[in-house]
Amino acid sequence: MSNFLRIIFPYKFEDAWVFDDEAKGLDKEPFVFGADLMIDHLVADIPDADTGFRLLFSHAPFPGYQAKASWLREEMSGNWYQLESPPMEGWLCPALLQYFDSPPAEIYAKAEPRRSD
Repeated sequence: MSNFLRIIFPYKFEDAWVFDDEAKGLDKEPFVFGADLMIDHLVADIPDADTGFRLLFSHAPFPGYQAKASWLREEMSGNWYQLESPPMEGWLCPALLQYFDSPPAEIYAKAEPRRSD
């Protein structure tokens, strides 16, 4: 059984939102084509989010989720999703399948400040 909640730590690199996940072989994986604007919305209230934040996401609702994105269509090996509020669309690249067996009908997400230990 895979984890219900997934966590990645996006940050800005050369003015683009990216994330690393060494376990999945991902390095500076970019959020592009509207997904970057979705992140801008999610982190609007997080100070210094550009230096890194915590993004929790799942295929099902979880306590305190902040946004719900619904699947629209597949294109160029990636998938388009639409946020309900504010309405916007973003493309998630094939790296999505590193976290899900198939593109989920819905993705629930929450952005939080990165904890400093």
